[in-house]
Amino acid sequence: MHNQLKNIGIFSSLSNEALKLLAECFSVVNHYKGEILVQAEKTEPYFYVIIEGIARAYSDGENQQITFWFGQKDNILFSYNSYINNKPGYENIELLENCKLYKIKIADLLCLYAVNIELANWGRKIIETELIVTEKRLIDRLFKTATERYQDFLVQTPELGKKVALKYIASYLGVTQVTLSRIRATIK
Repeated sequence: MHNQLKNIGIFSSLSNEALKLLAECFSVVNHYKGEILVQAEKTEPYFYVIIEGIARAYSDGENQQITFWFGQKDNILFSYNSYINNKPGYENIELLENCKLYKIKIADLLCLYAVNIELANWGRKIIETELIVTEKRLIDRLFKTATERYQDFLVQTPELGKKVALKYIASYLGVTQVTLSRIRATIK
């Protein structure tokens, strides 16, 4: 598994020693389209990396689900509150396709951080990167039009635009499905 991990983007900066430590704790699992891998109000014990497939994170709003994240190959997948605070999360993570994933217990990952500074820094960097992505998405939501947000979505993740249901994309962009259809009609 060591060689497999080395070929995955988020692991590519790690030394062979760090990769060997991770490889001893990771396993490969398959989950299926429609599965809720992470459930809100539960403490999630696992940290995943997507090898194949697409997932989305959402929260239940009043009479609707609000999608706030999409994940695909090489993306990490976990409950932030469970990972950072060992408390129940607020998000559900649903698999939109059959997924092949690397899986590690968060407790094992935290133990690796305690004994290997390179892995600890790697873990810190993952969270910092996710914070920046989240902050940018919030700023875009506040200052960009829905059309601009949709165009950015298509440029940044063109494969998701083709594979993900429009209702999820609309929710992610903060618009109705009807509004998204109108935006799509003006762009074509």
